[in-house]
Amino acid sequence: MTLLSRPAVFGCMAALALTACDVAEFDKDPEVRREARAARTCISAVKNQTKSDATLNTTLPVIEVNQYIVDAPALQERWMCVTDDEGNAQQLVKMDAS
Repeated sequence: MTLLSRPAVFGCMAALALTACDVAEFDKDPEVRREARAARTCISAVKNQTKSDATLNTTLPVIEVNQYIVDAPALQERWMCVTDDEGNAQQLVKMDAS
């Protein structure tokens, strides 16, 4: 019984780890991988700054390269995140409510 439970635990842990991943981060296209990394690092940066949940805003258009809008819904705040060419968050700017 003990031998069977350990592989099952490892299998469950692996399944949980994979569900937390964005499949785009494993895409063959480097641009798709960079976009996924940028979204992940920007959301993480806003979460760290606000100590609140954050989501990528997909309704407001962003024309500039390497810039993303991230919402912190619980605080009713919106942040602009600027990334480098590898998709790492470099700068956060809290956007005005107006």
